Amino acid sequence: MINVKKWIGSRKTDHDLMLLLMIGGFYSLSIALSNTFVNVYLWKQSGELIDLGLYNLFIVIFQPLAFIIAGKVSKKIDRVVVLRLGVSFLAAFFLTVLVLKDQAVNYMYLLGAIIGVGYGFYWLAFNVLTFEITEPETRDFFNGFLGILTSLSGMVGPMLAGLIISRLTNTIGYKVIFAVSLMLFTVAVMLSFFFTSRKAHGEYILLKIIQERKRNKNWRLITNAHVFQGLREGTFTFFINVFVYIVTKSEMALGTFSFLNSFVAFFTYIVASRWITKKMRKKAILAGGLMLYFSLFLILFQISYERLLIYAIAIGIAYPILLVPYSSITYDVIGKGWNIAQARIEYIVVREIFLNAGRILSILFFIFTVALTNETKTIPFLLLLIGSGHAFIYLFVKQIRLKESNRLLKQEKRIHRPNLADGEKG
Repeated sequence: MINVKKWIGSRKTDHDLMLLLMIGGFYSLSIALSNTFVNVYLWKQSGELIDLGLYNLFIVIFQPLAFIIAGKVSKKIDRVVVLRLGVSFLAAFFLTVLVLKDQAVNYMYLLGAIIGVGYGFYWLAFNVLTFEITEPETRDFFNGFLGILTSLSGMVGPMLAGLIISRLTNTIGYKVIFAVSLMLFTVAVMLSFFFTSRKAHGEYILLKIIQERKRNKNWRLITNAHVFQGLREGTFTFFINVFVYIVTKSEMALGTFSFLNSFVAFFTYIVASRWITKKMRKKAILAGGLMLYFSLFLILFQISYERLLIYAIAIGIAYPILLVPYSSITYDVIGKGWNIAQARIEYIVVREIFLNAGRILSILFFIFTVALTNETKTIPFLLLLIGSGHAFIYLFVKQIRLKESNRLLKQEKRIHRPNLADGEKG
């Protein structure tokens, strides 16, 4: 921990914050080991891009549904239990893949549903705990250091997995890395028992928080931004890895691609978490979004492995520059929302509904493109369309205005408006 503080800068940390970082690290390592190759594993069995689209569509449909259910459950029981359930579903996914073996392609919808539910329960609890455990002063540190852990996992995981898969015959290598992921998720479940109990009480007011978008301008803007974030993520999350494999026909090449991307992102997260101040956040989001979009021109119309590696470097720089300030602004907006003490869970759920709406739209575009057109000719143009999502985020966040002190809040109380949220229409 001492070295971490020297590395990142002086920050106030506590037991639960570091524990949440550890669980996030184990999650990232497990996903980096296996998720990079799950889509390739299924594509090698199926050979059809539309099957991958449908598998991922089931993920992003069940994920928000799981968020909604997990949010309601979190109002009744300790949200640490919800985190534990999410990790258990993720473990069950890899166990199911191991059991099904070469028949996994015949159960794509089931697999998509299981991992979608796992993601929903895990990220609902993780995001709520992040909001509760961090403060505005520690938020950039947490997001930045979590990004560093994710990048480290992204360096070690895919490279190691690619090496194992390449060295072992048939699908034995895939089974080995899926088994390791199962073990890592089991460790994460065990770590969750060391959290301080965090129970929630009260009514589940999801619809009211959705309706709050009409009154709270900041809330409306940040949820709209998340739709455009999802527009890129929905397809890019799975297609780029498969695209690299199709171009190279090598799991080792895919592992190298992911390693290089995470290696660059690792150092960029260090810089971003240390040097992007509150005043610089919006400009950083603009720079990161534009860089993500223009990097697409490296790979869409003239394809080679060398260009793919340059693309990996470009997005390794761009994503941290965008995501560190964007995550912090999102939590700051939620933190100033109406009735936040009782409705923090609902705010997280609504955010994920809008994010996954963008992902669903993205994958539907992908499925229709593959099903109705010559995919070789049209997919580059589809990626240019949906790949602009992160660039549009700035158009929303630039309009967000957050109060910097309690003085204005006290003034609102004096004029009898205690329940109105920051950023709403006056």
